[in-house]
Amino acid sequence: MSKTAARAGLVLGLVVLAGCAANPPRLTPSRDDPLQRMNRGIYRFNDALDRSVARPVAKAYRAATPQFVRTGIGNFIANLEMPRTLLNDLLQGKFRAAQADTGRLLINTSLGMGGLFDAATWAGIDHNDEDFGQTLGKWGVPPGPYLVIPFLGPSDLRDGPARIVDLYSHPARYANHEAAWSYAAVSLINTRYELLPLDSTLDKAFDKYAFMREAYLQNRAYKVSDGNVPDQPPEDPDAGPDPSTP
Repeated sequence: MSKTAARAGLVLGLVVLAGCAANPPRLTPSRDDPLQRMNRGIYRFNDALDRSVARPVAKAYRAATPQFVRTGIGNFIANLEMPRTLLNDLLQGKFRAAQADTGRLLINTSLGMGGLFDAATWAGIDHNDEDFGQTLGKWGVPPGPYLVIPFLGPSDLRDGPARIVDLYSHPARYANHEAAWSYAAVSLINTRYELLPLDSTLDKAFDKYAFMREAYLQNRAYKVSDGNVPDQPPEDPDAGPDPSTP
């Protein structure tokens, strides 16, 4: 699906959840989060690391770097992710998207000076966003239980291992060690910088762990279904069994 649509799904999920952020969530493990006790411990570790290191570094990066430089770095990172997206376009049978993403990669690498300028968007070519977790979801693999990974954050038992395939389909994986580590550091800082506008919403949540979990699950469901998420009533853990169920 397009990157614009993916971000719209995430923002929409955050807005919906923000309306309920002041209400205490039910803390009993749901069918989506049977590992909640372990996940909460890892989340507390990640949150402390984020507050003490990642967030201050992202704010310093925003303060010290001109907007056009940050935009160019973001464009460069996005262009390097296109081979991964193109591979997953093909694995999902999205051949029209693969054709568009091939054009985007060629245009931005050449006319965009290695991806620093997003010439493809100026030419009207949308930016798709696919990964191997979405591909597995398209193939019918269920997400499995929600999982918080140390340092990496929200995931699930489908998307977590799928990140290994994404890693090996990224061009930075095949650069020398110095270049690969430098790219990883810049990419992490850029990702955290792009999430800074969401911090105020997250900080207002009664239970930030539950808020983050629901935002992640909604966003991934939106991406895997290309935005065609069926309306489902919220799960009520206090409700008894459905009397119509045999």
